Parts: sequence; C-alpha cells; structure tokens
Amino acid sequence: MKKLILVAAAFAALPFAAQARPAPARCVVDSAGEAPYSGPCRFLSEGKGSFDLEPAGRRVFSGDVTGVSVSMTGPGTAEVSGLTRSGVESRWGPAHRSRRDPACWKGEDFRICVYR
Repeated sequence: MKKLILVAAAFAALPFAAQARPAPARCVVDSAGEAPYSGPCRFLSEGKGSFDLEPAGRRVFSGDVTGVSVSMTGPGTAEVSGLTRSGVESRWGPAHRSRRDPACWKGEDFRICVYR
C-alpha cells in the first residue's frame, strides 16, 4: 500500500503542460465585404507563431465571425481561417506578415493585426 501511495504522489508531482490562457490584446480584423473590427480581443498562442483570436466583450468581430486562426506555414507566411456563429470554419487563405507593421498579416482580401 505504501508503494502505491508513493507512486501516486510521484505521478502527481510530474510537471504537466498548463493550458494556455488567452491574453488581452487589441485587434484589427478587416475582411472583404464586412465592416472592419478594431478593438479589444483575446489572443491565444498556439505555439510556433500560430495563434487564435476572439473578440472581447462581444460575440463577433463582424458579420458572424466569432474567431480567427492564424496558423504558421513557414517564415512570414500563414494560413488564416475564420469561425462563424454556426460553428463553420471558413478558409480565408494564405497571408504574409507585413514588413511595415509586423503585428499585421495580409491576405488577398483580408488583414489581421494584433497589438499586445
């Protein structure tokens, strides 16, 4: 019984990766055909430069977009998608990091900026 307790205690002491918590930020989400959003958001790092955004204090950025994901595909390049109220993930397309403003990612018909 003592061995079982010691094993359980040792297992409980192992370090586990903590669930990342969203950090407050200011976002600009400008997608074709929608009114641009500029205001508070929650930034969640997904590691290796990838991140997710959701509007803070509101339900949507604009239209029915409730979240945006920027997934790194290479140095200075990413694939961007949006999540709608109905749970549909829509592919926005590839984006490149802006040289003029490194907080921004520009695609063919959208721009995402995150200021932390």
